[in-house]
Amino acid sequence: MPLPAGFFRRLAAMVYDSLLVAAILIATITLMVVLTNTPVAGPNVIGLLLLESFAFFAYFWIFRGQTLGMLAWRLSIVTNSGYQMTFTQALLRYFGALISIAAFGLGYVWILIDAQKRGWPDLLSDSRVLYTPRSK
Repeated sequence: MPLPAGFFRRLAAMVYDSLLVAAILIATITLMVVLTNTPVAGPNVIGLLLLESFAFFAYFWIFRGQTLGMLAWRLSIVTNSGYQMTFTQALLRYFGALISIAAFGLGYVWILIDAQKRGWPDLLSDSRVLYTPRSK
């Protein structure tokens, strides 16, 4: 039976996912430099990288119910009503994650305080992250 996912398990999944996203973003920047033969920077590049990282997370949250890091740590994401996440909820969750990180991680530390182990992205997107222990 799935349980609310704890802070450290979620942190481990985030580290795993951040490595995957970093690889994708590095490949994008490398491709842009190779194609233009000039350094790339500025708000358009930042916007593209944010859009690309959102696409990564939204795809997995909406269509799979878990990212690759979440899969490795036996985590899944569902809405509070028990359904798959919608595009709007994925967008709210993504912005909640950005806000949580910008607030020096406070939005994720909130998991340690909340009785239901919810962080700001969970609260904003009306969703929750669950841990499924191995069956014996």
